[in-house]
Amino acid sequence: MHLFYTPDIQTILELPEEEARHCIRVLRLTEGDEITLTDGKGSFYKVEITTATQKRCLFTIRETISQPLLWNGHLHIAMAPTKNMDRNEWFAEKATEIGLDELSFLQCRFSERKAIKTDRIEKIMVSAMKQSLKARLPQIHEMITFDRFIAQDFAGQKFIAHCYEGEKKTFKESLIPGSEALILVGPEGDFSPEEVEKAIANGFLPVSLGNSRLRTETAALVACMTFNLVNQ
Repeated sequence: MHLFYTPDIQTILELPEEEARHCIRVLRLTEGDEITLTDGKGSFYKVEITTATQKRCLFTIRETISQPLLWNGHLHIAMAPTKNMDRNEWFAEKATEIGLDELSFLQCRFSERKAIKTDRIEKIMVSAMKQSLKARLPQIHEMITFDRFIAQDFAGQKFIAHCYEGEKKTFKESLIPGSEALILVGPEGDFSPEEVEKAIANGFLPVSLGNSRLRTETAALVACMTFNLVNQ
């Protein structure tokens, strides 16, 4: 199945230019061919191409299909981005394939990267959504300071994963199936002790992601996988 991303399908019956170029020039589809689109908001659209030029692809919607929820609950991962952008992009791709609802980037005391371009991350997530045949695109947020982020309201369960000694349950043990969950994942140098204390004071429960010491992007992916195993 050829799946294309068309976020404005409710108002514009035309593929975005990059998607149109792939559809017409690469796949050599033309008028009368049927393709499948998604707006990233939970629906697939069976459409028929009505106009196909070198840069434009217009269509008519033939059928709208709502995709059932693929996991219970809602997962929001907030992580400190790694210095190497490839590792951030790898995580975004794999987490989208597995199942993720929101992704935020945190600026922490020991952060190796102070800024991140979310537009490229979003493109990777769009490709991963299409590749894994999902109709929902995770929401991505711009980088925010740790203190500002933990002060925001959040109705569900709140967790902070860190490597310091102390009594902690595992993330899996702490999850309530079907709930909203927000988990913080720190930089390579971990959260500072002060950040952990602030998070706990703001209602975050300290948790472990296992006995191994994990890289940031690996820890975030373990959290993603754990949530999905509990909520399938």
